[in-house]
Amino acid sequence: MRIGQLADLLGIQTQTIRFYEKKGLLPLPARSYNGYRVYTEKHYKRLKFVCSCRAIGLSLSETRRLQDYQDNPHQPCSAVNTLIDEHIMHIRSQITSLQDLEKQLTSIRTSCTGQSKVIACTILNKIDEIESVSCNRDV
Repeated sequence: MRIGQLADLLGIQTQTIRFYEKKGLLPLPARSYNGYRVYTEKHYKRLKFVCSCRAIGLSLSETRRLQDYQDNPHQPCSAVNTLIDEHIMHIRSQITSLQDLEKQLTSIRTSCTGQSKVIACTILNKIDEIESVSCNRDV
């Protein structure tokens, strides 16, 4: 099958497939006589696994590690359990951080009745007073 067909089967864009190929998460396909990529059932299954890993929030490196375990199936699965346990701990940490952020935003929001002009907006003033500023998120 061609790249567009594979993309359609999984509901993703062709650029996503190329990205995973570049990252080594999907083996490079053979080429047909006219230069088109030719994907097989093996590519479909591998890509579906990658998409599933991404859907549950696993990083590319975690996904690669799980693929390595799949490629070497005669080892104990305790390493897989460890990887998933670490991911669960990371998710719990994110949940805690998001709950803290929610409390902070709720506190900021309740400080304003919406009755004043923007020039005296307590929300804007409180945001401006936040100490731990991190502008690295978008970099």
